[in-house]
This record gives sequence, C-alpha cells and structure tokens, in this order.
Amino acid sequence: MKNYFITSESVTEGHPDKICDNISDAILDNLIVQDPYSRVAVETMVTTGSVHVAGEVTTRGFVDVQTIARRVLKEIGYTDPRFGIDAEDAGVWVSIHGQSPDIAQGVNDSENKDQGAGDQGMMYGYACNETPELMPMPIIFAHKLVRKLAEVRKNGMIKDLGPDGKSQVTIEYRDDKPFRIEAIVVAQQHREEISEEQLRKEIFEKVIKPVCGKMMDDRTKIHINSTGRFVIGGPEGDTGVTGRKIIVDTYGGVGRHGGGAFSGKDPSKVDRSGAYMARYIAKNIVAAGLADKCEVQLSYAIGVANPTSVFVDCFSTNKIPEEKVMQLVVENFDMRPKAIISQLDLRRPIYRKTASYGHFGRNDEDFTWEKTDKADILKEQAQIYLNDY
Repeated sequence: MKNYFITSESVTEGHPDKICDNISDAILDNLIVQDPYSRVAVETMVTTGSVHVAGEVTTRGFVDVQTIARRVLKEIGYTDPRFGIDAEDAGVWVSIHGQSPDIAQGVNDSENKDQGAGDQGMMYGYACNETPELMPMPIIFAHKLVRKLAEVRKNGMIKDLGPDGKSQVTIEYRDDKPFRIEAIVVAQQHREEISEEQLRKEIFEKVIKPVCGKMMDDRTKIHINSTGRFVIGGPEGDTGVTGRKIIVDTYGGVGRHGGGAFSGKDPSKVDRSGAYMARYIAKNIVAAGLADKCEVQLSYAIGVANPTSVFVDCFSTNKIPEEKVMQLVVENFDMRPKAIISQLDLRRPIYRKTASYGHFGRNDEDFTWEKTDKADILKEQAQIYLNDY
C-alpha cells in the first residue's frame, strides 16, 4: 500500500481535436445508417476557417461531408466568426477514396474464412473499483468538469463562453485509494465581454464546486485560465486532428494504451472494437470481484480472426490465481472480430456520442462494452478457486 498522486485531463467537444473526432464519427454514423457493413477510415483536420476530411470508404451509401461537417460545427457551438471558425462560412475540403482491396480480402467474411482483423496492433482495456463507473477517479472528474463547462455555456448559465475548453484533475491516493483532490485546472475560451475575474468566480461556483466539492478541501489548488486570458481558441488557436486525444478517450493515463485511435473507424478495425472488447472483459472481471484492478491486452494480425495474444494483469489485486482469471477470460469471451461486433452490437450509428467525454465509464445503453452481464457467470465459475488462494 502506498501514497501517490495521479493526474488526468479532458477536453470539451469544442476543442479542435474533438471537433475532428466528432466530424469523423458523424460521417461514420451516417454511412452505417445506410449500410451497416460500410468500411470507413476517415480523418479530419480543422484550422482557422477550414475543415479538411480525408480517408478511405467502401460503402453502398453516400455521405454529404459538407453538410455533416457544418452540422457538427453548429451543434458544438461554432456559430460566431469571432471564434475563428463558424458553421456557415467554413471551407470544407474532401478527399475520400475506396479502401484498398488488399486489405479488404483479409477482412471480408466468407463461407470458407472467418472475418479477419482489419489491421495488426495491440489494444488495452482497463477497469478498477475506485468509482461506480469502475474507472480511475481522475479521468471521471476531468470528464465531468468539461461536460459541465459545455452545459453552462449552452444553457446560458455563464455568459460569453466559447466552445473550446480543457480540464485537469489531480487526485491524492492514500493506501492505493482515492483520498482527496489535490489540484484542478480549467482553461475556458471566452469572449472579450467577460472579465477574467468574473469568469473565474462563475466557473468556480457553477462548475467546479458542484462537480468536485465533496472531494476538495482547503488545500486543493485551483487554476482557472492561468495565463490570464483565453479569447483566441478553437481551430484558430490550435489546429485539430482526428485521434489526437487517445488518452482522454480511454483511462486518463492510468493503464497502458496500444496507440490506435478510435474515431472515424468502423468496427472491423480492431483499434476500436478490440479496445472496446478489452474494456468489456476487464470491467466484468472487476465487477465479479475477481480483482480490484484489471488490465487486458489483446493483439491481432491483419486478416487473422483469432487474437495473436491475450494477457491479463490484475496488479496483485486478484482474489484467485491470475492464471485462473486468464483461463476464465478465454473460456467466456470470444475475441474474434466478427464475434466482438456481434456480441457488442457494433454495426449501429452510435459513434458520434463516443467522440466527446470518453468512450468508457459512460451510463448509456448504447455503450454495450460497459455492461457487466458476464460478472455473475465469472463469479460463479471462480468459486472453485477461491478456497485455494
């Protein structure tokens, strides 16, 4: 048992990188509605006044990228030219072509061959019992803060806010358990009309205290717009690119990451579906009480159905021998891409909502990888090992 600090960050839906994730996933959803078997790998880049979309798509549908990009900008709140990009006047450039047939032949399902993975790589899933969401506490608080920032901007509770914003939360752990919030950092874009003093006061009272108050104390450090000004933001202040917030999207730096981004990729890409499956497995292990913490690594070869490796690490918190946990995973979870897509019901237009505020730890029935429907089975099967450990 030890004492330490862990920090995680999150960003609002108006952060430049998150604009790109939202556009890419909105395009994916639109194509899945028309053709659930669409193969999509779409990347977006935004900068001052412009949106650039490129990638590979094979589908029976048609996507109006211009309309989708402008709709996403409008829904996020980029309707004022003073924020550097707006939905009506932004330029939208599109360069999309078909998927390579060399890749498709290894991924397509047939009578004689199971669907292979859409690429090689390794994916990680993580869970722990320190929050009701079975997620690390720092990332949960970071996400809640930026969600609240978006809420008070959109409902007018705080005036003159821009869409761009970030949060960062540092948790003090004692004896390996969350104890208190050590520090909170908020950066929030705003118009010239509001003073920094007024902005700090309102963000503290209407965002930070409601979200974090119970874990704060008189030693908690608060930093709000610590440069003293955040008027130029969004794509004008920082070019955005799809897939550049992979730690925000997952576990906030707790646990490892295979490096593959999620947004804009259909579920045949194991960067996405494999990571969802790894989370599903890890969460069910923790929900079953087999470990306090669990990390699952899956790895795949392009065109090959079965994973090339499966690894489970319980960080010495396992309640039964770790090799038995591994055995239960192999016996109860089918990790072939086709099986993952079927079990988690991934051929649905559910991806735009994953693009902001994290892919994990969400209470939404569409996030099927968050279900703990295997926990009772795992607990029952583990009983024979409990007395021996």
